[in-house]
Amino acid sequence: MDEPVFSEPWQAEAFAMVVALHERGVFTWGEWAERLSAEVKAPGAAADGSDYYERWLAALERLLAEKGLAGHDEVDAMASAWERAAHATPQGQPILLENDPERSPGS
Repeated sequence: MDEPVFSEPWQAEAFAMVVALHERGVFTWGEWAERLSAEVKAPGAAADGSDYYERWLAALERLLAEKGLAGHDEVDAMASAWERAAHATPQGQPILLENDPERSPGS
């Protein structure tokens, strides 16, 4: 049996985000390859590649910051909002950012 390409759903989502942002012209594949390579070779990266998608996210976050689209604090705030929304969403229902109990109406 073939192993799945992604071991966790968030990994597939991270992959899809990078593809979508590239398709929108946010960065070139050359820029992406350079940033991902730097993250994979960074001090603290797992030598066995077990943290590859964590490095993938770090590369994406750094590119977004370099392009002035979203800084580290903004990314962390959005991730926290999604986590709160997930906890506030009844099981079996789609997770919507609107379910974040700290989200102000109309935002």
